[in-house]
Amino acid sequence: DLSFFGKYLFNGGFIGVDIFFIISGYLIGSIIINELKSTGKFSYKNFLTRRVRRILPVLFFIILASLTFSYFYLLPNDFVDLSKSILSSVLFGSNYYFSFIGEVYDAIESKYLPFLHTWSLSVEEQFYIIFPIIFVLIFRISNKNFVTILFFILLISFLFAYYSSINYPIYNFYSLPSRAWEILLGVILAHYEIKKRGFPKIKNKLINNLIILAGFISILLSFYFFNEDMLLPSYPTLIPLLGTSILIVYAGNDDFVTKFLSNKIMVFLGLISYSLYLWHYPIFSFSYILEFSYENVSRRLILCSILLSIITYFIIEKPFRDKKKISNKLLWSFILCLFVMIISFCFL
Repeated sequence: DLSFFGKYLFNGGFIGVDIFFIISGYLIGSIIINELKSTGKFSYKNFLTRRVRRILPVLFFIILASLTFSYFYLLPNDFVDLSKSILSSVLFGSNYYFSFIGEVYDAIESKYLPFLHTWSLSVEEQFYIIFPIIFVLIFRISNKNFVTILFFILLISFLFAYYSSINYPIYNFYSLPSRAWEILLGVILAHYEIKKRGFPKIKNKLINNLIILAGFISILLSFYFFNEDMLLPSYPTLIPLLGTSILIVYAGNDDFVTKFLSNKIMVFLGLISYSLYLWHYPIFSFSYILEFSYENVSRRLILCSILLSIITYFIIEKPFRDKKKISNKLLWSFILCLFVMIISFCFL
């Protein structure tokens, strides 16, 4: 493990989820707002179909592969527990399932739950289902007050997260109401960019780079100083989120962050990142459950995760994103088939 002054460098690695939520809100907000402003309407069906193409084929494939592996290698009780968590995952309610069973994320016991990581995917999918409808209603009822109303919802969500972090910490960590403000912050940034036709840029290159550096450092400090004992999300979460907002607003084509993220290795890791996110947790979790203990096991598991991610990206992710290769009819037939197989497997 990498350490600095006797402390693990990525002690607050879970903050990556909060950063993911604001970036996701920014990207999805851009899609929805651009469509509303350019056409005056929004196709909910097309939006969900695009999300299904992006998310479900590889998710269902990895779940089915994990179930097959588990059927032969896990004890009956462990397989039952896995099946329950998988059912909640395919129904996009795993965040509430893990909250209900009182599972503390990043605790020792969490390493034995192969699909614990899907809680964040469930939060995102719940947002995709609910909030586009709210956005369209706000846009049609009061377009001029779009940001004001969104900010009001954001504030309520933030205050709810602060209250829940003290009184219901486990529920607070997993729930959509506690996470909505993070995603909405990204949506508001997207709206501002579209309305102003781009973010204002600072002409002085040195000052611009210093601002970007400040945002980048705030994120790094969060990874270093935050820990699992902090009741998050709450007001400390503003530090990495404001840092991320700075990068979204001020990063351009000629700064060190953009250049770093644009190198071939980072671009490739970005392409396989979703598959890597889905594969890595089950692989490491199964290694704990089966008590793998050979030399350099972590490095081998990381390599295995990357190799499987590359395979699923090119064989499943990439083809299913292309409507010319996989029609909507074939997409839904494939999803339905895998869904039935997963449900049947879980009730074996």
